[in-house]
Amino acid sequence: MALETPNHTQTVAGWAAYDSSGKIAPYIFKRRENGANDVTIQVMYCGICHTDLHHVKDDWGITMYPVVPGHEITGVITKVGSNVKNFKLGDRVGVGCLAASCLECEFCKNSQENYCDQIQFTYNGIFWDGSITYGGYSDMLVADHRYVVHVPDNLPMDAAAPLLCAGITVFSPMKDCQLLESPGKKVGIVGLGGLGHVAVKMAKAFGHQVTVISTSPSKENEAKQRLGADYFLVSTDAKQMQRGKRTLDVILDTVSAKHSLGPILELLKVNGTLVVVGAPDRPIELPSFPLIFGKRAIKGSMTGGMKETQEMMDVCGKHNITCDIELIKPDKINQALDRLARNDVRYRFVIDIAGTSKL
Repeated sequence: MALETPNHTQTVAGWAAYDSSGKIAPYIFKRRENGANDVTIQVMYCGICHTDLHHVKDDWGITMYPVVPGHEITGVITKVGSNVKNFKLGDRVGVGCLAASCLECEFCKNSQENYCDQIQFTYNGIFWDGSITYGGYSDMLVADHRYVVHVPDNLPMDAAAPLLCAGITVFSPMKDCQLLESPGKKVGIVGLGGLGHVAVKMAKAFGHQVTVISTSPSKENEAKQRLGADYFLVSTDAKQMQRGKRTLDVILDTVSAKHSLGPILELLKVNGTLVVVGAPDRPIELPSFPLIFGKRAIKGSMTGGMKETQEMMDVCGKHNITCDIELIKPDKINQALDRLARNDVRYRFVIDIAGTSKL
């Protein structure tokens, strides 16, 4: 493991956290030369994910400082390697969570690279050459073309950026639960944040009845009138939760704070499925009775493979699905992270890396 290798000759300006205070400051570093299988991308925009917050503060005990976060990246290709056939100069592209995988295991061969046990992430990972990966809080990125997707022409690059993490994180379990091809289901979305608001948009676009479950009564009008949800349940209101019992076919739990799954499971019909996509930093509570007495299933889901990520982007292009964002300049990253920690964002911060937007 090394910060850089001799092939890292391109000087890049970025923004990094240097220690567990989590404070972001300018950082000059080097990236590798564009290889035969690489594309070089001028970064235009980068979303701020809750995972970034965990990494800069080393909440999970795995951060390698200095860390350059960012895995919701959109930009334009400026160089193309000799082996790359599916991208050309000027293409609008995106890079999500994945930087490298073994390419040989059953998951890599099945387009489920995200479940490869040698997966390396876009930042705070170890690339094939042994160098530490740095993310999209930077003005340029070199990526293996197998981990890059096209951004549909009709989607704005800033509002499309969070789809590379938030979008695929909710799309993948929806596809896994056959929600893309079987309209008319009753779908619950727990939490109306960066993940949840995209999940509502997708579930409605796929033809389902959507119920939002939230601790915040103030979000009801937003959920229904702006995002199109059909119903809204306040999870701390026992009467509302009682009325919602056994009404939902599938629930996506997007909450990243510790909570009990018991009351949520009670909302599922018999044989219903709860998919956990949020990542609380403490164990969630799982009472056995709601699971057993409803023959219910709980599963997890993590982002998606590259083929599925491109499919998600194409589906979002077809249905004109984007994220609701608050665009910021790089010098406001620390304020944005502080607000994100307080859930004070509707619904995703996106950094204007290239400075092309009028803020």
